[in-house]
Amino acid sequence: MSRHRPQPRRRALMLAVAASTAACALPAVPALAADTVKIGLITAMTGQSARAGEALTRGMTIAIDEINAKGGVLNGRKLELVRRDDESNPAKGVLAARELIYKEKVAVLFGGLDTPVSMAIVPIANQEKVPFMGPWAAGTPITRNGANPNFVFRVSAVDELVDKAMLQYAQKTFGASKPGLILVNNPWGESNEKGIVAALTAKGMKPAGIEKFEANDVDVVPQLGRLKAAGADVLLMVGNVGPSAQVVKSLDRMGWKVPVVSHWGPAGGRFTELAGPNARNVHFVQTYSFFGAPSPVGTRVVNALKAKYSDIKGPDDITPAVGVANAYDATHLAALAIQRAGSTKGDAIRQGFYQIDRYEGLIKTYLKPFSPQVHDALTENDYVWAQFIDNRIVPVADKQAASK
Repeated sequence: MSRHRPQPRRRALMLAVAASTAACALPAVPALAADTVKIGLITAMTGQSARAGEALTRGMTIAIDEINAKGGVLNGRKLELVRRDDESNPAKGVLAARELIYKEKVAVLFGGLDTPVSMAIVPIANQEKVPFMGPWAAGTPITRNGANPNFVFRVSAVDELVDKAMLQYAQKTFGASKPGLILVNNPWGESNEKGIVAALTAKGMKPAGIEKFEANDVDVVPQLGRLKAAGADVLLMVGNVGPSAQVVKSLDRMGWKVPVVSHWGPAGGRFTELAGPNARNVHFVQTYSFFGAPSPVGTRVVNALKAKYSDIKGPDDITPAVGVANAYDATHLAALAIQRAGSTKGDAIRQGFYQIDRYEGLIKTYLKPFSPQVHDALTENDYVWAQFIDNRIVPVADKQAASK
């Protein structure tokens, strides 16, 4: 009987042949996961700044769709977006960064709205040699972090430049001579305090006062009272959605009608809902607006957003615009860097950023946007000033047209 049984070696061969035949009989399944180039995004997807995270996601998604439709990168590899929620918490941002770097093997890591979170991620990106792109957080030390080589790039506002622009705008628009500073008490606030004081010093001016508030404060009347007593004729404000809304509501309680010139924190979420009717009195900086005569790139992006997201019917619904615009351009620039690198290795991509000659983007046409000395692609010439009109972020110059 035993002579009819296959010998062990023969039996193993028969099983291998059978398995090979069965595999050949199955339909071919493309190995997409292995072939994609992963781009990571760490941002707030819940909480008061969730709208900012959604704007970044949409901007990146539209750019990735365009890139993939044209064949992807590196001879046909598609880009894949992998997201994690940092909940505006630096510790959670660090955990997310480690997961995306070590587990997901992302080629480029994108940050979100919050400077403290990005500042916590920067050392990891530089240590692990993974390019880190900032499409929103504006803290000056994010890109100017002292690392050599430096793996951190940005397509966004920069505090040092915004601070100069805030002072200039306050003087030009409101005739300010004694600005008072009201700043969130965190690394972002510290970055802007240094920048604003330097901008004032350069003009032979001093602040009427400098006041801080915590991110969870619900009453800022004491700090504002001191600024009023000091004779502040304009407030230069730095804070994200929730804290900035508390400043506006505290001004309401005081009955103090003072101009407020702000960094772009109020644009990151439910500011008008939280701040109330006087949210419209806050003028804040932006890097882009979908209002006005659109460029060909702007038209293409708006049409793509309307086609992909049912809640977008036009420019009114693309908010916050800076999140979409910055992320869109940053994603295209990152893809160009990967393409120039010819590789997904971090150091090659870092050098690939320096090799970008020209990119016709949404915010502007970029000409050699990065160099070993310059890791910020936007300058003060790329800023516009805006305010909320009926829950829409509208350039100040266009507010009358928007309210008709």
